[in-house]
Amino acid sequence: MDQKALLALLEERKFKELKEELGNMYPVDIAELLEEVDERQMILIFRLLGKEEAAETFTDMSSETREFLINALTDSELEEVMDEMYVDDTVDVLEEMPANVVDRLLMATDEETRVQINALLQYPEDSAGSVMNIDYVSFRKEMTVEEAILKIRQVGINRETIYTCYVTEKKKLIGWVDIKDLLTSSESRTIEEIMDTNILYAHTHDDQEEVATMIRKYGLVAIPIVDYEMCMVGIVTVDDAMIVLQEEATEDISMMAGVSPNDDSYFGTSVWRHALSRIPWLLFLMLSATVSGLLLAYYENAMSAMPILITLIPMLMGTGGNCGSQSSTLMIRGLAVGEIRFKDLFRVIFKEIRIALIVGVVLSVANGIRIYVMYQDMKLAFVIGITIIAIVCMAKVVGCVLPLVAKRIGLDPALMATPLISTLLDTGTILVYFAIVTLMFRL
Repeated sequence: MDQKALLALLEERKFKELKEELGNMYPVDIAELLEEVDERQMILIFRLLGKEEAAETFTDMSSETREFLINALTDSELEEVMDEMYVDDTVDVLEEMPANVVDRLLMATDEETRVQINALLQYPEDSAGSVMNIDYVSFRKEMTVEEAILKIRQVGINRETIYTCYVTEKKKLIGWVDIKDLLTSSESRTIEEIMDTNILYAHTHDDQEEVATMIRKYGLVAIPIVDYEMCMVGIVTVDDAMIVLQEEATEDISMMAGVSPNDDSYFGTSVWRHALSRIPWLLFLMLSATVSGLLLAYYENAMSAMPILITLIPMLMGTGGNCGSQSSTLMIRGLAVGEIRFKDLFRVIFKEIRIALIVGVVLSVANGIRIYVMYQDMKLAFVIGITIIAIVCMAKVVGCVLPLVAKRIGLDPALMATPLISTLLDTGTILVYFAIVTLMFRL
């Protein structure tokens, strides 16, 4: 049923029919619906949801909508929602809320949950510990398959996933069991007999992006998280990994565009905050362009002798910047998916130089023909052609090296993306251009 039909049921006060229709919808779709309606309708619709459905919908909402609902709901209604939410989702909500709202949310949780929330909040922001879920199914190795299945029936409803279960001994992780193996094994067999001791795991302080990449690479439903004593403390599930990868991709795209990363949506961010996130990079890039201006002033006599040189500068700078951006984008993507590592530096440089020679020759021939047709000057066409090949080679090398070096020294490779590389290459282009021109024309 579409949004208009649902709202018609609401306006006609056919709450029973509306509740049935909402029960057939996915929580994420309900969350999108709530974002579109007015505040009065939002409250009415949310109160028609079942406890579990309301908790899942609450998790999928934007931070602004969640904050409004928290203030609109009664203490008992809020407590019902919080009771149904997984602890890691609760932590995610708390991290986005202002202090007064956090206090009210914590009051709606029981003491045990508050202890768990506080423990998760102690982990570094971008660590595996900050996104893990402490609700998982664990077995002892001496348990039988029958006992293990019974345990899943008892506690599985409160666990985020039961498809992968873990075997612990004195809290230390010693193996894992797939639900398929449990269901297809004899009930009398022990967990030790069917468990897999080849375990993929991560530590609590590992970078969350690396953990998410492991889940994607190995096709895991979840990955166990252990402390430095190999005691299991939680899991990171595939849905959490997808969110992490999406956030990291958003951050990389923002940095590549010269914008400070922001967790809020485009429309959920104020004009003032948008401006503040863009001004620092723009100021830096604008002031760094002063170097290019000083270089142009230095070669003022050469430009006075051959004014035509000035008209070719934008084309050369644009070519250098575009070539550098192509290489840096491919490097950042390769680093993000684990395809390229710093040890591949010289292989990458060798490959990019060969690519640059092919690209440079094609561009120089095309541009040489253009210059000869327009100015009837073969020598100028030749000089500009040589300059283009040199600039393309320089741009490709700079574009591939900087992201790799940034990754090596612990910086985000996206920092070395389009705005910064273009500015660096503008300066390099002017130096290469006038070095070749002054040499060839003896200016």
